Formats: sequence, C-alpha cells, structure tokens
Amino acid sequence: MLGKAFALVGKLNGDAEEYNEGITVERNIPETRVKELGIKAWPKWGCPPGKFPLKYEAEETCYLLKGRVKAYVKGSSPDASAVEFGAGDLVVLSKGLSCIWDVAVAVDKHYKFDSS
Repeated sequence: MLGKAFALVGKLNGDAEEYNEGITVERNIPETRVKELGIKAWPKWGCPPGKFPLKYEAEETCYLLKGRVKAYVKGSSPDASAVEFGAGDLVVLSKGLSCIWDVAVAVDKHYKFDSS
C-alpha cells in the first residue's frame, strides 16, 4: 500500500520517477521526509559491490544511506535501460519483481517490507 501512495505523492510533487518495471525512485529526499516516514527506526542492511539476483515476495521500501546501484529487471525488453539509484534515494520495489542488483559502490540502507 505504501508503494501506491508513495508513487502518487511523488508524481504530484514531481520528485519521483516511476518505472514500468516495478521500481519507483524518489531522489534525494529531505530529512523531513525521513523523519515523517520513521526511516531511522527501520532495520538496516548492507552489501559489498557485486551482482545480486533478487526476487521480491513482498513490496520493499528502502532508503539508501550509502552506495550506488543499477537494477536490471528480469523479463524487461532487451533495450530497456537499468534503473539507477543511490545514497539519499527512497526506492520502492514491487511485490513479485525479479531483478539483478549491480552494486557499484557498497550499499548501506534502511528497509521495510509491506506486510499486506
């Protein structure tokens, strides 16, 4: 549910980019938005540079503290470009999404999964 509301808010504010592949990115969110969402209370996760295949069984919302990622969505057209995001971005990854994270700079992020 957060993903749908987030996408709508982002579109209204002009701050989000929505991708047909199931990834939404809100760039460089302000500290007020971090506090509003309670992001600092979410669990943390990190990974080194590398390629990681991921399948989302639930919608994930994450806020990158550090890092740089290109996400390649499985099943997208061959000419589709990667979705790029990094430190300061709030990212929503849709339930059912399969992708490969190509991590160029080690990631440190807060995250939460939608339980519905």
